[in-house]
Amino acid sequence: MSPKYKLFAASLLATTLLSTPFLAGGAHAQGLKIALSSEPTAIDPHYHDLTPNNAMTSHIFEGLTRQDEKQGIHPALAASWENDGKNRWTFKLRDGVTFSDGTPFTAEDVVFTFCRTLKNETAIAGSFADVTASFASVEAPDAKTVVITTKAPEPLLANFLSTVRILSASIVKHDKITFDVANNCGVTGPWPVVGDFNDGKLALGTGPYKLKSYVRGTGVTLERNETYWGGKEPWETVQLVPVPNAGPRLAGLLAGDYDLIENPAARDLGRIKGDNRFGIAITPSTRVIYYQLDVAREQSPFAKAANGKNPLQDVRVREAISLAIDRKAIIDRLMDGMAAQAGEFLPSGMFGSLPTQPVLRYDPAAAKKLLAEAGYADGFQLTLSTTNDRYINDSQIAQAVAQYLNQVGIKADVDAMTRTLYFPRRAKKEFSMSVGGWTSASGEASSFLRQWAATPNAAGTLGGSNYGGYKNEAFDKLIYTAVETMDDKQRATLLQEATKTVMKDYAFIPLHFEAGVWAHKAGMTFTGRSDQFTLAMSARPAQ
Repeated sequence: MSPKYKLFAASLLATTLLSTPFLAGGAHAQGLKIALSSEPTAIDPHYHDLTPNNAMTSHIFEGLTRQDEKQGIHPALAASWENDGKNRWTFKLRDGVTFSDGTPFTAEDVVFTFCRTLKNETAIAGSFADVTASFASVEAPDAKTVVITTKAPEPLLANFLSTVRILSASIVKHDKITFDVANNCGVTGPWPVVGDFNDGKLALGTGPYKLKSYVRGTGVTLERNETYWGGKEPWETVQLVPVPNAGPRLAGLLAGDYDLIENPAARDLGRIKGDNRFGIAITPSTRVIYYQLDVAREQSPFAKAANGKNPLQDVRVREAISLAIDRKAIIDRLMDGMAAQAGEFLPSGMFGSLPTQPVLRYDPAAAKKLLAEAGYADGFQLTLSTTNDRYINDSQIAQAVAQYLNQVGIKADVDAMTRTLYFPRRAKKEFSMSVGGWTSASGEASSFLRQWAATPNAAGTLGGSNYGGYKNEAFDKLIYTAVETMDDKQRATLLQEATKTVMKDYAFIPLHFEAGVWAHKAGMTFTGRSDQFTLAMSARPAQ
C-alpha cells in the first residue's frame, strides 16, 4: 500500500483533513462556486442513481433519513422510526416542514414519491425502484405517519430511504393518493418526466437550496431556501460548474474563479499544500473501481475468439485477466498513491466485509498458463468499454489495463466515451468488459452484491445492474438470505460467505478504492465524505 495513502490502513471511515492554516476572508459567505469533475445529468432526483446526480439533488430534495459524512444514518424528513422486528416499519414525519413553494410536507407526499419511482419512464436502469419495489404496502394513517410493510424483512430500509428524495404531490393532478401502483396511485394527470425537473418547473423540494437554473454543459445555480426547516445555510447562492479537466479546475482555483474544486490531480497536491491560500481535504471512500465481464452470452459483442465462442465464459480466462493486471502500478503511477488496492467490493472494517482485505496478485506468467489451459494460448480480441469523464483517470486506467492484457496475449483495445453515452449503452448490455465505480449506499457489503452480482428477481429489488448475466446458485442463496436477515451477526457472516463465493468466479474484477479529494480556498472549511458527495452543506466559512 502506498504510504501516500496510508489513511486506509487506519480506517476507511475516518475523515482526514490535510490543510494549511485557514485565512479569514478567503471565501465570501454570500456565494460559493464549485468546480465539479463530473457533471450531473439531471435535476430529477429519481432519474439516475449516480453520485454526481445524487450529490447535486441533495441540495434541493431530502429523504426520510439522511447519511452523514461517514454514512451514518440520521433523521431527516422522518423525525423517528421503528421496526416491529419483521416487515413493518413506522415513520413519524417531522413537523413544520414545507416545500420551497410553501406547500406543507405530509405523508401524502411520501406515498406519491414511492409511487413515482415505480412509474418513472425516463429513469436509467430502474433507478431507485429497487428500493420501493420491495414494498407490499405503504399507508398514511395520518398526515404525519407513514407505515411501510415490505414483502420480505428488509433490515436496511432506513439506510436505503436516505437515497429516495421526496417530491411534492402537488406537482401532478391527482385524487386521493394511495400506494396502488396498478391503478396509477390516484394520479389523474401525466407522471412527471426528467425534462419537467430540468427546466425547473417541478423542482420543488424541502432541502436547504432551491433551483435557480440548470444549463447542460454550463452548470447548476442554486439559491438559499430561506424557509428551510433545518436553518439557513451560510451561502446565499451556490454555483456548480462542470470542469472535467483537472488542469482547468486547478487553474480556476489558483486564479480565484472557484472556491472549491473536486478531484485535483494527485500530482498537484504538493503544490496546493505548499500555498497558504488553500486547503485540501482527503477522505477515504467506499467507491470500488472494477470491471464487469459478460459471462452469460455464448457470443459477446466485443470478445472475439477464433473458435467463435465467448472466452469470458471460462473462469480460467477471467482469472487470467485479473492476474494480468498490476494494481499496485496503476495506483502508484496513475493515481499517485491516492487509492488502495481492492480485493473485494468493500474496504475492510466495514459491515460484512472480510476481516482482512484479500490481495489479488499480479502474475502474468500464471495468466498465460491459464489462457493456454483454456484453449486461448494465441489470445483473443477484447474491447474494454469505459467512461472518460466519470471516475478518476478512468480512460487512462482502461488504457493501462489493456496494455497489461496485451502483454499476456489478449489483443485488447479501449473504447472510451462520455458517461451520457456510456451508461445507457451499458444498461442495454452492449459491452463485453465494462468499467464500473460503486459506492456502498448502505455502508455495508450487501450494497454491491445485491445490485450487481445477484440474479435479478421478479420484483426488481435484486440484480438490477447484473448486466454481465452472472449467475451462481450458491451465491444467490447466500445473498437472498442475507438481505432478509434481521440479526446483524448472522447477516455479516452470510455477506462474508457471499463475497468469498463471488470472488472465486472472477465475473467482477476489482481494481482499487478511490479517495475523495477536494481543494479549496483558505478562509473556509470543507468536510469530505466517504460517499464522495460534494455538498455546499459541507463547506463553511472559517470562524
